Amino acid sequence: MDWFRRKKGISSNERKSIPDGLWVKCNKCNEIIYRRELQKRMFVCPKCNYHFRVTSREFIQYYFDEGSFQEFNQHIKPVDPLKFKDSKKYTDRLKEAQKKTGLNDAVVTGDATVHGQPVVTAVMDFSFIGGSMGSVVGEKIARAIDRALERRVPLIIVATSGGARMMEGALSLMQMAKTSAKLARLSDAGIPYIAVLTDPTTGGTTASFAMLGDIHIAEPGALIGFAGQRVIKQTIGQDLPEGFQTAEFLLEHGFIDLIVTRQEMRDTLARILRILWPKNGENGRPAQTEEATGTAVNTSMHPGNTSPPGSDQPASG
Repeated sequence: MDWFRRKKGISSNERKSIPDGLWVKCNKCNEIIYRRELQKRMFVCPKCNYHFRVTSREFIQYYFDEGSFQEFNQHIKPVDPLKFKDSKKYTDRLKEAQKKTGLNDAVVTGDATVHGQPVVTAVMDFSFIGGSMGSVVGEKIARAIDRALERRVPLIIVATSGGARMMEGALSLMQMAKTSAKLARLSDAGIPYIAVLTDPTTGGTTASFAMLGDIHIAEPGALIGFAGQRVIKQTIGQDLPEGFQTAEFLLEHGFIDLIVTRQEMRDTLARILRILWPKNGENGRPAQTEEATGTAVNTSMHPGNTSPPGSDQPASG
């Protein structure tokens, strides 16, 4: 019978090519996920809720109103004042990172809105040399804080970083003090600052602007800490508790205020902004005077603070 005979010219060994990156394996539960499905879910695993690391552009897309983001200071580029070289030149690392990400450095700053509420934002990008903080990152964040002060709108920083950039030495460490000093001015003006901590937020970033917010929100499972677990374990000579340095551990011990999924982040930010900064909300309230606004916001953010704005008495709480 003809149907039992193999036809000539038909190869059973032919392999069909599958495009790279079509499927993604979850780092937590090992589930194999169709990339397009993962993109629809904002890169959150449908099985275990694991939050994949995403780029700054994707954070902007997820957290802020569509089409509202207007970037500024995008033309500031890093230099190599120390002529640093390890296994390769720092300048070569910068060129590779810039080509890979399309960014000039590890942070993107701009104006945006959250449910129509104006904000200034700085969004870090871990894919650019581990989101490390060099002089350009510190300068752009400092300028973003100045812009929030000038426009009198809340500041939102989305942090993801391995810490200070070692290739810039003391210049990178200076950014910790610079950004912290700028945030102190923002706090004195009574303007809210919301810090969103994503995986990972470590090192000098955690020791400066990432943990100086009025509200600290983390994505589920995010690694948040200063030194690495191996270093801490060797230093104290003890085993570390289960879940150490995860967002859940920090929430349990009072270091952060909320854990919010990526899909719910924009709505959560909008609710917080309406509470902390109602004059920019959807209720159409008229703008208050600068003195009255500063008093109201400072009191709400620091319940124990009864000192008038501009006094030398530090805020309690």
